[in-house]
Amino acid sequence: QVQLVESGGGLVQAGGSLRLSCAASGSIFSIGAMDWYRQTPGKQRELVATITSGGSTNYADSVKGRFTISRDNAKNTVYLQMNSLKPEDTAVYYCNAILRVGVAEWQHYWGQGTQVTVSS
Repeated sequence: QVQLVESGGGLVQAGGSLRLSCAASGSIFSIGAMDWYRQTPGKQRELVATITSGGSTNYADSVKGRFTISRDNAKNTVYLQMNSLKPEDTAVYYCNAILRVGVAEWQHYWGQGTQVTVSS
């Protein structure tokens, strides 16, 4: 019943910016941490950024100083502002959220992903 939908991906030149959004919908009882991952073919899915329910953030070393994660609990949405993009940032970006849905306990939920391509 719960759905996470990513948007905001696209093709940009190196040095450009994109803002990704991930909106959760459904019978959500509580929202915990929300995260962004990325994956390229043949590689492990990499944790890019995470934000707790209290607003604490962490970033992968490769994106520190360039990416900013934020959340709007009223909209059940997490954002990833990506600046100074590099070709190596090219990947499918996935959001993940720890949710209580209906009467169930805490569980991880994944979006379908959005493609980000950075050209040089």
